[in-house]
Amino acid sequence: MRKTVEDLLARLKAAEAAYHERDAPEISDAEYDALRRQAEAILAEHPQWQDLAEQLARVGARPAAGFQKLRHRTPMLSLDNVFAPEEFSEFADRIRRFLGLAATPLSFVAEPKIDGLSISLAYEKRRFTRAATRGDGTVGEDVTANILTLPSLPRILPDDAPDFIEIRGEVYMTKADFLALNESQERQFANPRNAAAGSLRQLDSRITARRKLSLFAYAQGETAHPVAETHWDYLATLHRWGFEVNPLSQRVREDEAAQFQAGIAARRASLPYDIDGVVYKVDDLTLQARLGFVGRAPRWACAWKFPAEKAFTRLEDIEIQVGRTGALTPRAKLTPVNVGGVLVQYATLHNEDEIARKDVRIGDIVELQRAGDVIPQILGVRERGADAVPYQFPDHCPACGALAVRVDDDVVRRCTGGLSCPAQLVERLIHFCSRGAFDIEGMGEKTAREFYAAGWLQSAPDIFALPAREAEIAKREGWGEVSAAKLSAAINAKRTIGLARFIYALGIRRIGENNAKLLARHYGSYPNWKASMQAATIIGSDARLELGSISGIGPAIAGDLAAFFAEAHNLATLTALEHEVRVEDETIAATIQSPFVGKVVVFTGTLAMARPEAKAKAESLGAKVTESVSKKTDFVVVGADAGSKAKKAAELGIHILSEAEFREMAGL
Repeated sequence: MRKTVEDLLARLKAAEAAYHERDAPEISDAEYDALRRQAEAILAEHPQWQDLAEQLARVGARPAAGFQKLRHRTPMLSLDNVFAPEEFSEFADRIRRFLGLAATPLSFVAEPKIDGLSISLAYEKRRFTRAATRGDGTVGEDVTANILTLPSLPRILPDDAPDFIEIRGEVYMTKADFLALNESQERQFANPRNAAAGSLRQLDSRITARRKLSLFAYAQGETAHPVAETHWDYLATLHRWGFEVNPLSQRVREDEAAQFQAGIAARRASLPYDIDGVVYKVDDLTLQARLGFVGRAPRWACAWKFPAEKAFTRLEDIEIQVGRTGALTPRAKLTPVNVGGVLVQYATLHNEDEIARKDVRIGDIVELQRAGDVIPQILGVRERGADAVPYQFPDHCPACGALAVRVDDDVVRRCTGGLSCPAQLVERLIHFCSRGAFDIEGMGEKTAREFYAAGWLQSAPDIFALPAREAEIAKREGWGEVSAAKLSAAINAKRTIGLARFIYALGIRRIGENNAKLLARHYGSYPNWKASMQAATIIGSDARLELGSISGIGPAIAGDLAAFFAEAHNLATLTALEHEVRVEDETIAATIQSPFVGKVVVFTGTLAMARPEAKAKAESLGAKVTESVSKKTDFVVVGADAGSKAKKAAELGIHILSEAEFREMAGL
């Protein structure tokens, strides 16, 4: 099952690169959503896989070459998806739980989700100055010259606009303009979204000017001062300033969302532009600010996607893939079938229990679904194959032949070969070089497998020896002096890395990007983290208790970290890496000014403020929130009926704060 999620993540990353970098999607938006939804469903059943959950939190792809890069002052993140009324209700319930609003009904602004290219427009002293694509959410491509070709773009804002403001929106192409463009040229775009993205990302702005692009404005980034109290009023302000705002947007009560969704779905085919759902945003901007973001998405908005499409085809084979943690994941190979305009040849089968539950067999005619129009999954058997027999899941690794076992109640069968298994070793190398880790340009899956087969790569430190082989690499098929030199330069450029990225790159089970950041923030430096992890291998030690008490880590993840540091091979790898790279200390942003910067904070008792919001606020002010009190704790915030934690804090002489004192210090 874990391998299934890892495979889904790999496919999502590849899809994002094709979508954002090359404007040539390999799968549809619906397929992408289905892949994502499938991964989310599995992770919901396995909350212990925090590392994979945090990988799923990644958005976007690297900005494409050929454009200058612009950093967004406020990140451009993505949206979580829902697909049914009950899921939307759960989304609203999460908001209430976070804010502690009990059964208070919520008000939303509903906006049709345009299928185009996200853009951020910056205005300084009310004059348009620059435009950037979303890119990876933090850094985008400078498309200022191209966006200036849009007649609908306001160049100057009225006097009541802030001195600085980032306005977000979507550049799109209408269906009619898309058809006219395809008729006028030899190159055929697959859909209006591709046409819009390809047109906006032309290095020659004269080409962009010849294409008919449109713009809807719908969101706000950084601003010198607020321009409205509600999102609905913000949209009205944008319209008054001269921006096009989708006229179908509507303010709705929580209980009106399903009706609005059905109405838009019924009108979808007749709209002049493509949409794939509706975005629902909390209307109150004060509540939006309190809710903030988690991972890749805001807590205050979601995209309600349109229903999945289904089809039937033959299950030709069941293939077993092996991931870096040894998980064996089954994948269905299908007779290619068109589902919603996309040719599907593979689908996930999750794990051996899922195969047994659905009793799918090679030769069966199966029903496929692309959830939310997205990644394929098998719903069940439509027709039994004539010679189909029950599938026997392998009990040995197909890559190395080692025994594959299920431990305790784990639904995943894992190869016991460890680093002697080539599949695991290569997957770890691929992970080490991936974008969230060392991010080494040119060291993708294909290159890692090639150099492993050549005998050049056996562990991560070997990657940094590749520049010494530059001449050999240049002589290999498909390489040359230029590409070999680029690879060497890319590797050497990553000999300095931040602590969080370094921790994530090690591929420790359950340590995803978010958990790596938690650890980096808590321990601050690589020497401190390494020494603490080695000390934490002793159960019951202060270091182990401290590790397990970090908010978001917990005992299960602490156990995986301790297990990693208990292996001599891993320690040897770390020692070798220390000779190749310099790991930078984790620093808190200098812009944070608060008495909680770098302090360890524990919350206990019943607070008037919802506990999740209190923790999120403390962390946003630079605090390290833990679940237990120790000598390293700086503040204990006590609410009503505080128990043993408050007592221990008093015994240790730790500074105890009432909730009112915490709110005052936090500027609330």
